[in-house]
Amino acid sequence: MHFTGTVYRNPYWPTWPLLEITQGCTHNRCKFCTMYKEVPFRMSPIEWIEEDLKELAECDPDARTIQLLSANPLVLTYDKLERVFKLIHKYLPKMEYIYLAGRVTDLNNKTVDELKKLKELGMREISLGVESGDDWTLDRIHKGYHAEDILEKCHKLEEAGIDYWMTFLNGVAGKSHSREHAINSAKVFSQCKPMLVGTGGLTLFPGTPLLDEAERGEFDPLTEKEMLEELKLFVENLTCDCAFITHHTISGVNLSGPGFLARKDKIVGALDHQIHHGDLDRMASFRRNKRTL
Repeated sequence: MHFTGTVYRNPYWPTWPLLEITQGCTHNRCKFCTMYKEVPFRMSPIEWIEEDLKELAECDPDARTIQLLSANPLVLTYDKLERVFKLIHKYLPKMEYIYLAGRVTDLNNKTVDELKKLKELGMREISLGVESGDDWTLDRIHKGYHAEDILEKCHKLEEAGIDYWMTFLNGVAGKSHSREHAINSAKVFSQCKPMLVGTGGLTLFPGTPLLDEAERGEFDPLTEKEMLEELKLFVENLTCDCAFITHHTISGVNLSGPGFLARKDKIVGALDHQIHHGDLDRMASFRRNKRTL
């Protein structure tokens, strides 16, 4: 198999098989991320993709799901994705679900009709690394789009009938804009119809611009208590019914599960309990000891 670097995958999707069809990230400028810092973006040679599919066909000819790598393979044009998807079906004829991640801007180069055709070929579910719905925060962390872009592209996916995930990055706005980040993100997410909202907690990893800024006093990271308070504010203002998960956020409570609106009061209560009674020192130590996503 052609894996050109560290493999990052969505742990909540079926994890076998994995197929790398792109390398790196087209944007690679988000201030909190070093996942693909030294990896130039390119599409994998079609010969590599076909060789890998032949190998997968020998290992698991009855595979019904596949997760495509790397950071944002969704950016490929419709024609390129169609070619890859047809190769997948050629070598894995029982394939049903093709999972892949992308940026909001990856949907700029695809029409609703093209998205519908990709759904027919198996792209029924994608994950969008949204991070925030607050324009100030999006600019601050160099995401490369605004709230109106999120709404437009998510509605395009809804029209095409494709399920999607949205992520909220807890703490990424710092102290100075925490409230706006939480409330405005919840407002934007609530105008969409994600099948799942996932929340992750900011960790300032070595090599990230945000850590450099924090060390110079230009970024004011939240404490563990403030992270919990921000997440609680986001949850209180979120009104879309979806699955809800927390990942690499806090180590003290599991808030994940289906049916967000039915569980919303319990989630808020659990967060409130952690704010007032949680072992915040242990949470801080857990975050400090993390070295990678």
